[in-house]
Amino acid sequence: MTDSSIRAVGWAQSFPITRGVRAGRQWARDHLDALPWTAGAPETVDAVLLTVSELITNAHVHAHSNAQLVLTWDSRCLHVSVHDSGPGLPSPRRPDTVSPHGRGLAIVDALADSWDIHPQTDGKTITACFTPPGRPARHPSHLPG
Repeated sequence: MTDSSIRAVGWAQSFPITRGVRAGRQWARDHLDALPWTAGAPETVDAVLLTVSELITNAHVHAHSNAQLVLTWDSRCLHVSVHDSGPGLPSPRRPDTVSPHGRGLAIVDALADSWDIHPQTDGKTITACFTPPGRPARHPSHLPG
């Protein structure tokens, strides 16, 4: 279902705290339309957009930082990366039933085929990978058992 003529492509945009999650989600949707497999994979597109929302929210709310969103298609996987300049690394956890927070990384874990946290000198980047339908998928979870 993928078009072999598109080998690799990427887009990047910064979303300040004041601009919000909605702008990041719309920006991602606009760029996903350029990928040939997205028309036949609405569930994957929805998963990508929810992941964008969760990761930008984490950058704004928990890291008190702008969010740099990068989408990269490498002919195998759509990488969704969000960088923030907040100190420390997020700690994936199982959310309780009463807390309004703590579900972002659990949602990313449930939606993405794989994901990882990359510490950097000026914060961290979380990258989630989404494979289009018909490709090998699902790697081990990062959430504690």
